Amino acid sequence: MSSPTVFVTGAAAGIGRATALHFASRGYLVGAFDIDEIGLGRLAGEIETAGGKVHTGVLDVTDDAQWQQRLAEFHQAHGRLDILINNAGILRSGPFEAIDLREHHAMVAVNVNGVISGAHHAFPYLRETIGAQLVNLGSASAIYGQPELATYGATKSAVKSLTEALDLEWARHDVRVIAIWPLFVATAMVDGLDTGATRSLGVRLTPEDVAKGIWEATRRRGRIPRVHYGIGAQAKVLALSAKFAPGWAQRAVNKYLTGS
Repeated sequence: MSSPTVFVTGAAAGIGRATALHFASRGYLVGAFDIDEIGLGRLAGEIETAGGKVHTGVLDVTDDAQWQQRLAEFHQAHGRLDILINNAGILRSGPFEAIDLREHHAMVAVNVNGVISGAHHAFPYLRETIGAQLVNLGSASAIYGQPELATYGATKSAVKSLTEALDLEWARHDVRVIAIWPLFVATAMVDGLDTGATRSLGVRLTPEDVAKGIWEATRRRGRIPRVHYGIGAQAKVLALSAKFAPGWAQRAVNKYLTGS
């Protein structure tokens, strides 16, 4: 039997890099894809030095032709696609009107369209692999709309809805679809991030925390289907409170936490 495979976008740094290393250390053949060729080279060297197996390629998740080419190359070389991790994402923060409109559109292009394209183009390969999984990276900032992160949170709300729909649609194809929900993670994405929420809650997670959470989530296939996986105590508490608290209470809590 060939090694199980995982295809990770945004793999050159941050959560994607940590996830690629985590899966490689546990026997997966890792497909690592990003627009950062230098970062991918460093990642590949680290995986191979540790005795792991890696396949790298340049992928701009907003480019459908690149998605089709990279997935076809990966599947042709390795014959299976056990897990696709839609990790690539970008974040811009600040008052909504102060962020250039092109940056709002860029977040939607990468965080939403990139995830949709990945799911759409990967589906034929996932369907052919027994027990395949699609993992989408969400964010606890989408539990309730966050001031200074309005569009970013909106993109992650879209990912939430897409994940829930595909979980139901693709169950008949034996393709599991789940979402991972961290709060703020210490990556380059949050360097210089100064919002009310980060000042109140801090940046408490590492990329390795999220990578471990992704690994554990992909191991769990109980009788009762589970779609959403919070990472870290803060995200879990916020999600739980959102589930049971009335709308006015959620608004009040978020107003307090963000200093709005």
